[in-house]
Amino acid sequence: MTPVPPHTPHPEDLRARIEAEIAATGLDARGWLVPTREDGLPPLADGRPVRALVLIGRLGRAGWSAFAASPEARDRLPDPLDRWSTRIVGDLAAHLGGRALFPFAGPPWSPFQNWAVRAEGLARSPLGLLIHPEFGLWHAFRGAVAFADDLGPIRPAPAAANPCADCGPRPCLTTCPVDAFSASGYDTGRCLAHLASPRGALCRTDGCRARDACPVGRGRRYGDDEIRFLMRAFRAAHSKDAR
Repeated sequence: MTPVPPHTPHPEDLRARIEAEIAATGLDARGWLVPTREDGLPPLADGRPVRALVLIGRLGRAGWSAFAASPEARDRLPDPLDRWSTRIVGDLAAHLGGRALFPFAGPPWSPFQNWAVRAEGLARSPLGLLIHPEFGLWHAFRGAVAFADDLGPIRPAPAAANPCADCGPRPCLTTCPVDAFSASGYDTGRCLAHLASPRGALCRTDGCRARDACPVGRGRRYGDDEIRFLMRAFRAAHSKDAR
């Protein structure tokens, strides 16, 4: 009998399998893109060029419980969320035959926001954060996996409707108690000084007032435990930078 050649999965089936493996970790496959020369991605360890990239992150409250139950969340060592992301996305990349990339690993820094615009069609909010048409500002990117395999045609995502365009009052720009957000950008120092003061207690426990004021995706807001964790992590990261 003539041997039957091994079945080669269709590229779209491969992408679906990769997305299912990402979902099993508690994270989300946020979108796909084909890197360009401007992205400056080096080849994989075996010398093959990167032909596809999947962004990995979270949407709304989903995924927080996976991190909260992890060893990193309980070991009281610095940067638990980044360490958890490094382990989870790194293991995925090793299993799938790709290379892991992270928004917090640098320099050089990977252009995750530019990738997200191309992979998901997201728009930039007045706060500088990317806004999702359903989840608002309640989403995050934790990593990406680069592949040298042919994963089929991947087209840029169409631009999503920018909900900020129809938001007349833009409360995100007027709610910050110390006016840290303005047309000239975000004043990190003013924000951190407020958080360190007695007046900053509400922001420390309930999160950024400006982010919370956005009406888009209000029902997708992170839980209180995550909000407090992220505020502590924000202050710790900038304290470390200052040293």
